[in-house]
Amino acid sequence: MKKRILNMLSIVVLGLALTACGSNNAGEGGNNGSNTGNGSGNAVTETDKPGEGTNGGDQGEADKDNDAEQNDGDAADVTTTSGIVDAILNKVEQPSLMPLEGDAVKDFYNFDPALVEEFTIKMPMMNVKTNEIAVFKVKDAADIPAIEKSIDDRAAQVQKQFETYLPDQYENAKNYKVVKEGNYVLFVISESADAIIEQFQALVKQ
Repeated sequence: MKKRILNMLSIVVLGLALTACGSNNAGEGGNNGSNTGNGSGNAVTETDKPGEGTNGGDQGEADKDNDAEQNDGDAADVTTTSGIVDAILNKVEQPSLMPLEGDAVKDFYNFDPALVEEFTIKMPMMNVKTNEIAVFKVKDAADIPAIEKSIDDRAAQVQKQFETYLPDQYENAKNYKVVKEGNYVLFVISESADAIIEQFQALVKQ
């Protein structure tokens, strides 16, 4: 009787042991199945592929936005005198010029600031060139003659400065140009005056 009971208990224990082994094998098989994606235990998804999915799309859009910003930055605002001058100088190469601003304007130009809505003047950085460009936007076209008088005085000043200094630059200053378009006045001393005038007229007529 005792022997029969022991045999039954042995069968029960063996059965439990076999069941436990089967459960462990099933769990390991599940892990092995998920590892087949990339061999590291992490499944490969569509967004992990280079150049595809969310990251690739975002990068492409970012590049397009950067290109658009660069293009916008290259375009001058030609609704202002400074934008007009910058646009002209982007098209027509000139010696290095610097803006004339503040109290320095009074030392070189004699005009009533109340007559102009805005103006931009650029002069040579080195005192060996007479090249100069200025754009004035007057409030009233009737005041253009007063601005022209100031420009003529400025041109005479430059000529006197270079008359016995650099003859070629003196001749350049003698050939200065003044052009009117609407409420705008252009003053230019340059060997490329005709090209500058062409750009000026195209810009203010836009």
